[in-house]
Amino acid sequence: MEYRRLGKSGLKVSEIALGSWLTYGTVTEREQAVACIKQAYDLGVNHFDCANVYGAEPHAAERVLGEALAAYPRESYVVTTKAFWPVGDGPNDRGLSRKHIVQEVEKSLSSLGVDYIDIFYCHRFDPDTDLEETLRAIDDLIAQGKILYGGISEWPAEKIAEAVQLQKQLGLRKLAASQPVYNMFNRYIENAVIPICDAAGIGQVVFSPLAQGVLTGKYKKGQPAPEGSRAATPKVSRFVERFLQDDFLDKVDALANIAKNLDLTLSQLALAWVLRLPSISSALIGASRPEQVVENVKASGVRLDDETLAAIEDVLNGNTK
Repeated sequence: MEYRRLGKSGLKVSEIALGSWLTYGTVTEREQAVACIKQAYDLGVNHFDCANVYGAEPHAAERVLGEALAAYPRESYVVTTKAFWPVGDGPNDRGLSRKHIVQEVEKSLSSLGVDYIDIFYCHRFDPDTDLEETLRAIDDLIAQGKILYGGISEWPAEKIAEAVQLQKQLGLRKLAASQPVYNMFNRYIENAVIPICDAAGIGQVVFSPLAQGVLTGKYKKGQPAPEGSRAATPKVSRFVERFLQDDFLDKVDALANIAKNLDLTLSQLALAWVLRLPSISSALIGASRPEQVVENVKASGVRLDDETLAAIEDVLNGNTK
């Protein structure tokens, strides 16, 4: 496993991180989830991502993750969580108000069974809360030692820029992490998010680097989705459906041929492609089986040459013949 700095912070995170979205506390049984976490840790993954809304109920995935990580020294891993989405029916059970952030951080600390959270993300931008209130709440929690670094997830580029400028004006601690979606089929962050974050020293921890599993090659044209896959799971299939069109699947087949010629799996190629950018600190994978972790971790350290990158770009531009 290789490690990278999280932006310009001093924190080192594994190139491959293990996420909990749509898996732990929901469709993955507890024993399997713990087995995946153990496998990841044993292979050098030190970066574990979660959120207060992951799981069948609020904080469910955090409890699973916390139980699994309790076996290891606290200083040896980086654990994250998030807040923004509703966790109840009350008017203050959502958003990025000081009240909601502080309450959710306290609940997350308890659910994870830790004294501090390494990275706390604002899970989306909140138009109903003054930005200064949100940033001061995060700064105060850092001062209290309850979180170490602040981050944002899927914020519009202009809001990231606004937050960076406001922190500078107010003398607040800088944001350290951005968690957007990024993969071969969704590259929007290249235009503005990455340049703004690079200038501010904010590292990218990208989710869905395998496009919800489509870039593993498991989905085939004209064939039903494999049993147990996200596309075959009613509650989460909507996240995959847009990629199951013929033009995407044709690209998947062409990319699989490139991977085969390099003696890589398609998922390893897709992860190495994401990690080609120095702005990317970690790529978040999801896993329901330990063997998936083993395969994906092998992408760490793989460097794609210019010829390969050009061939990939050609495929992504529609040349699949």
